[in-house]
Amino acid sequence: MDSTDPLSQLADIHLPEPVGIWPPAPGWWILLIILVIVVVIIGRRYYAGWKQRRICAFSVRELDKCVSEYRAAKAADPQKEDDTLKLNFVNEVNAVLRRVALKHFPGELPASLSGEQWIAYLRNKGDTSLLDDSLAATLVQGRFARRWDVDDEHLYRMAHQWITSLYLAKIGSDKASENTSTSTPVSNHA
Repeated sequence: MDSTDPLSQLADIHLPEPVGIWPPAPGWWILLIILVIVVVIIGRRYYAGWKQRRICAFSVRELDKCVSEYRAAKAADPQKEDDTLKLNFVNEVNAVLRRVALKHFPGELPASLSGEQWIAYLRNKGDTSLLDDSLAATLVQGRFARRWDVDDEHLYRMAHQWITSLYLAKIGSDKASENTSTSTPVSNHA
């Protein structure tokens, strides 16, 4: 009989090498892909909202420019016929509304609309809660009226509300409706 201990002939236990961080397990790859997809979706939505706010701010600046030019012309020459200044102001605001409509709805050709069709278009596309009958009549008559009894501040607010409702509705968040635009109130214009 052999008197040697068979356990002494066994080799020592070898520990496996430590697990490295590369390459990651398949679960980490899936998590990384999902994370990249989520970041891309959020980034695109943020960019689209930023772009809409930027275009809206530009449109509102155009509207502000109309108001400031009207107020400056009115202040520069108080003897000048006020109806002519109002006529130019109404037509400039109407032109801004049409440009916004063309940019926002290019396939519908809103520039070809006039009269009651234009007012119906404005009412169907944006927030026109400030568009009363007298203001609608002013926009309908456009450049063909001889005398204007239009409140310039009311016209400005209606146009501002309509423009912002179009662009900010596209963004689709309630938070965006509280957007602080770069415009200044009409009463602050010189």
